[in-house]
Amino acid sequence: MRIPDELRTRPFTLAEARAVGLTRDELRGKSWRRLARGLYCWHGLKLDPWPYLCGWQRLLPPNAVFASATAAWLHGIDLNPVSPVEVIVPPDSGVRSRAGLVVRHCGLSSADVVKVRGLRATTVHRTLTDLCVRLPDVEALVALDAALRLGFSLPAGSRRLRALAKIAAPAESPMETRLRWLLIVAGLPRPQVQTNLHDARGHFIGRGDLYYPQARLVIEYDGANHRERLVEDNRRQNLLVNAGFTLLRFTATDIHQRPDVVKAQVAELLHAAHHRGQSSHRRGHENLPGAA
Repeated sequence: MRIPDELRTRPFTLAEARAVGLTRDELRGKSWRRLARGLYCWHGLKLDPWPYLCGWQRLLPPNAVFASATAAWLHGIDLNPVSPVEVIVPPDSGVRSRAGLVVRHCGLSSADVVKVRGLRATTVHRTLTDLCVRLPDVEALVALDAALRLGFSLPAGSRRLRALAKIAAPAESPMETRLRWLLIVAGLPRPQVQTNLHDARGHFIGRGDLYYPQARLVIEYDGANHRERLVEDNRRQNLLVNAGFTLLRFTATDIHQRPDVVKAQVAELLHAAHHRGQSSHRRGHENLPGAA
């Protein structure tokens, strides 16, 4: 089977295949993969979101705009951009949703559209507004946290968006956000995010994913890269413990399958720290001159 060089490196449309002499029947062979109706790639191509979206833009009408999670990814926010690809088209467009593509029909002002490396996408503010309408609270917060981490400002918008924006923070990963959300909805105090920690001499010893200063409680999310940096993390943990911090570590399994355990362990330590503080406060008053 002949594999034209110009079709090896990116997804291509049926029209582009025909332009180099391939027929629809030939594209049904084992050398090719059908990505969506009218969109194909060479079977040996390692599919990356960027060329995949470029292929979709060539397939869609010129007035189509990438939106929601797809637009968020184009702006650098770590959401899945291709499961499915999401676009907005004008109300009178004949383009419809199909496998791998979600189409919304609505009007967009020119102020809501930007080009990201040549691809038309909704602006960061319009994208975040859309995500806060369509996603569950915790996933919308993931997007807002990631936007803050990248240095974007958050839009004003609906009551729900404003409520989420008040608790948004520049978390380093979606799972850190989900861990923080778990604690907040459990009614526990809102922890600090990505806090620099120091020992008694003021020396920097690490950064806590989540931190409760009154309890000196550091909470860490251990992701897939924890094994790769296990020695470094253990040394850092020893420094934190020696400096008087308490450390809890949780994984994705804890967050998704054992949330009650996570909440209970954090609540217990916060409760114990609160009672220690009250006891110290009472002892301080008892030692004051004139105290009975």
